[in-house]
Amino acid sequence: MTTELRYVYAVCGPLDAPLPELPTGVAGAVPRLIRHAGLTAVVSHVPAGEFSESTLRRNLENLDWLSETARAHQTVIAALTSVTSPLPLRLATVFHDDSGVRAMLEAEADSLRASLARLRERVEWGVKVYVEESPAEQAGTSGAASADRASAGSLAAGSGRDYLRRRRAERAGREETLHKAEGFAQDLYDQLSRHADDTRIHPPQNSELARSTGRNVLNAAFLVARSASEAFVEMVDARKGEQPGLRVELTGPWAAYSFCAPPEERTDATSADGAR
Repeated sequence: MTTELRYVYAVCGPLDAPLPELPTGVAGAVPRLIRHAGLTAVVSHVPAGEFSESTLRRNLENLDWLSETARAHQTVIAALTSVTSPLPLRLATVFHDDSGVRAMLEAEADSLRASLARLRERVEWGVKVYVEESPAEQAGTSGAASADRASAGSLAAGSGRDYLRRRRAERAGREETLHKAEGFAQDLYDQLSRHADDTRIHPPQNSELARSTGRNVLNAAFLVARSASEAFVEMVDARKGEQPGLRVELTGPWAAYSFCAPPEERTDATSADGAR
């Protein structure tokens, strides 16, 4: 019975020079290389008891396990990105053995080479725009409760119309702020897109899940040549603080996660038992 499986982090093209020593990866294992069909897979051994299909399905629902695995996966990808342009594979891509990895490289060779050619000497930058919360919005439900109490008092004092006018003005102000923020975000996206080879717009981030304040009105990824990255960063920095009440965040450089299509079947995170 197989006691260890092969965890694949990424696929690279032929390497012009030896890679530096890679950091410890998933399950505390040191990654190594499998070369086949003119391609290089970066892999490590992982215990079958933790990564076999049935166990993996349960582990992917364990947030602590998932977080630890994702950090180790990202650490290896980041090390690769510092020296080459890898094609990252989906988290928890596993095969039974080295021959299964070689079979994947051979079967998917054409699409892998095409993706690697498109990503060569390019990195991903993330740009987000947030509408900053007002002090009243940050107060949350307690602020709403105070407003309700103020409303009752105002109505009792015969000034209900004044209160409703203030609330309408506040709502109109928020809508105007959001409208301006969306216009700024579109203008920024259009500007940066002209200096990128490809772009992706992701759904807005949930501020609670992302542990970030404010309303996310732009969550975009840009594929940028390494040689153009310094100018790209300066372009983003120049737009920060341009409009009061907005926050622009830049992250990267990353491996091009948003711009790679991993091999269709053999990178299924739950298909370890189906790998050759």
